[in-house]
Amino acid sequence: MKIYTKTGDEGITSLLGGIRVPKSDLRIDAYGTVDELNSYVGLLRDQEVNANRSDVLKEIQDRLFTLGADLATSPGKDKVKKPDLFEKDIEFLEAQMDQMEASLPALTAFILPGGHQSVSFCHLARTVCRRTERLVVELASYEEVNPLVIKYLNRLSDYFFILGRKMAQELGVEEVTWSPRIQK
Repeated sequence: MKIYTKTGDEGITSLLGGIRVPKSDLRIDAYGTVDELNSYVGLLRDQEVNANRSDVLKEIQDRLFTLGADLATSPGKDKVKKPDLFEKDIEFLEAQMDQMEASLPALTAFILPGGHQSVSFCHLARTVCRRTERLVVELASYEEVNPLVIKYLNRLSDYFFILGRKMAQELGVEEVTWSPRIQK
């Protein structure tokens, strides 16, 4: 099977369920940004500091494919076979955060992205996740969107924030905090 179909050469693509839409459609932008986020999660999985949580990050990548399939499905096409997202997927993220947070110092300041390249990759994943969430929320204002998709993305960005802190701790690098400049 060839990877190219030539069916999108004029800027139109198909959603699952067969509806054809412009590649600039908000739904395409939303699941395309999920794909971008998934690439950043792959980059995080490749970081040596994350070797012990590779399975967790792969689970997240699997769920992002689930979100992408959900978002790529034509509205009203309930008969399209696609993977499901469950509340337990969100609870999984919460359990991971609780476990990491238990050994982290209390947060006393805003944290600037940086301090180590691996930590910076985590902050990139967090910000792409937030952008994805904003796109999906916007899409939901026009079309039906599974509410668990929005909830999962919201929790996932929190996960990446905590993961960045945990990675900094494990790498032995000081978190870069923000000190606001205030004129006197």
